[in-house]
Amino acid sequence: MNLNATLWAQLVVFFILAWFTMKFVWPPLTKALDERAKKIADGLAAADKAKADLALAERRAVEELRVARETAGELRSGAEKQAAAILDAARAEAARVVAQARDAAESEAASAMQRAKEALRDQVAQLAVAGAERILRREIDARVHAELLAGLRQELK
Repeated sequence: MNLNATLWAQLVVFFILAWFTMKFVWPPLTKALDERAKKIADGLAAADKAKADLALAERRAVEELRVARETAGELRSGAEKQAAAILDAARAEAARVVAQARDAAESEAASAMQRAKEALRDQVAQLAVAGAERILRREIDARVHAELLAGLRQELK
């Protein structure tokens, strides 16, 4: 066998194999590698986006928490103000009721004192008439007696 013919045959087979590999084997391999690289790049981009979304969500959560705290503080201060207003209104109402009760008691005491004075006048008038009757030792006419009592009442007022 001739060494040159073998070398030429090997060269022809090598080029045919190289051409076949580049034509039929190499494109699917490069396509698969490109797809894998694209998936990796997409995964990294998605991870970066997820990290950014997480940071944004954390900032939103912190902001919402701050707003909730402020709202709760405003509600609490509003409730405290409302409670103070209700307490002040209750105190004012209680003071008004106490003043009304005091006025009513003073009015009742004044009318009771007036009734007591009138009763005392009546008794004084009756005692005066009884005393005068004893002094005179005679009985006074009823009509005259009534006129005398009315006159004594007018004088004592």
